[in-house]
Amino acid sequence: MTTTTEPTATRGPFADPTSGTARFTTAAANYIDERTSISGFVKELGRKIFPDHWSFMLGEVALYSFIVILLSGTFLTFFFEPAMTPTHYEGTFAPMKGLEVSAAFDSAMNISFDVRGGLLMRQVHHWAALLFISSIGLHMLRIFFTGAFRKPRELNWVIGFLLFVLALAEGFTGYSLPDDLLSGNGLRIIDGMVKGIPVIGTWISYLLFGGEFPGTDIVPRLFVLHILLLPAILVAALGLHLVLLVVNKHTQFAGPGRTNENVVGVPILPTFAAKAAGFFFIVFGIIVLIASLFTINPIWNYGPYDPSPVSAGTQPDWYIGFADGALRLAPTHLEVVWFGYTVSWNILLPILVLVVFLAAVAAYPFLEAWVTGDKREHHIADRPRNAPTRTAIGAAGVVFYAVLWAAASSDLIATHFKLTIEGVIVSLQILLIIGPIIAYQVTKRVCIGLQKKDREIALHGYESGRIVRMPSGEYIEVHQPLDEYDRWRLTSYNEYKPLVVRPNAQGRITAATRVRAGFSRWFFEDRIVPVSKGELESAHHDHH
Repeated sequence: MTTTTEPTATRGPFADPTSGTARFTTAAANYIDERTSISGFVKELGRKIFPDHWSFMLGEVALYSFIVILLSGTFLTFFFEPAMTPTHYEGTFAPMKGLEVSAAFDSAMNISFDVRGGLLMRQVHHWAALLFISSIGLHMLRIFFTGAFRKPRELNWVIGFLLFVLALAEGFTGYSLPDDLLSGNGLRIIDGMVKGIPVIGTWISYLLFGGEFPGTDIVPRLFVLHILLLPAILVAALGLHLVLLVVNKHTQFAGPGRTNENVVGVPILPTFAAKAAGFFFIVFGIIVLIASLFTINPIWNYGPYDPSPVSAGTQPDWYIGFADGALRLAPTHLEVVWFGYTVSWNILLPILVLVVFLAAVAAYPFLEAWVTGDKREHHIADRPRNAPTRTAIGAAGVVFYAVLWAAASSDLIATHFKLTIEGVIVSLQILLIIGPIIAYQVTKRVCIGLQKKDREIALHGYESGRIVRMPSGEYIEVHQPLDEYDRWRLTSYNEYKPLVVRPNAQGRITAATRVRAGFSRWFFEDRIVPVSKGELESAHHDHH
């Protein structure tokens, strides 16, 4: 006797379209879709194509680490007490028993030693924050060096820059919450910078700290910023960033079949979504592994904050080090007294330099568009070598940031390498000026040299190492021709030319026009003309 079984796919409450569960689900889905049109959004989102180049994962790492921050931060919020009320520590850590501490420090110690999994979550939160900021920075560098910020993505660049600044603020406010000696010294630096602002600085410091430093309200106020205001702005900016990413499409590197109108990659649903889910758990697992093996911010070693001692060797988290370094590199004895107010230029100048530097980073897409006069849409990413001036500017900016960052550790450099602190500071001051200049010149020469090499390879192919003697007695090396993809990669970029000075509608050439033309000539000087189709055909004929 032969028996059959019902296929698995037809079992369950959703198998029968007439079942109550199926009818309820269909009605609920229709109700939501009629009022939100969510099906169209899901369909459109599912058709979104993601390029398959490895560098695009940097943005994903930033997004996934932010999710880890939210999850671990929610856990910590349940146990942290954001108050500066004096109390005595009576927790598990014996060396501090009976020590007078603030309620914030006491709760941070209890999380570390008395809450099950608390120390792991603290370290996961801290390491995820570091990864979040570093991945945003690397993601922005990838976008900068490939020219992915150009039209129509200028606004997304600004939003990405805002995300970076918000991430810095989030990191610093969270770093300051435990009220330990290290974070207290960082807040003291901020207090000194604020008080260095003439007229209003003292009042701002008083309002911020709730009185004379260290005040009584700074931790509760930073806590509100850290868990409420800054995350809300960050989530909103991140959502807008992702929406614009879908609207404007991804950039992609040049290759056969890849144009401004056609993106080559994988769709979100189902391929990319499945890969992204797996990648999220990989990032999460790596963060937990690092947090399990490497201690970070051991507040029990620092102790509670006490304004009386001055601790040498204290360092802020690496991402905020450039601000500390700028203060250390500022020349001394620059104070002047105007109208009864002391103006500390050794504080104001670093603030001004940092504001100008950050503003230049935020406005760069608009500055480059003004210099080049390029108003076209760009969906193909540049190879950095094919935009030598932009790449050189980026390298100079990285060196400038790196010198400021190194200056934040000037005391440790001096002690570890047995140097004088004065010698380290003077050397870094000199390097801050000439370092970006050297980086600019070297990077530009390297890019132009690589362009010349690409041009030679595109026309004549790779050197095969095989030497052939011609009937005439001449020895030549046989070159191996390129395949279609490699040739496309080396030759598929546009040639740009400097702007031409032309009179305006009144027949005059203004000073602004001359300045713009001068910047344009500087931006495009020493450019290498791309290989033309005629040159390729001629080289192919000669090769055969």
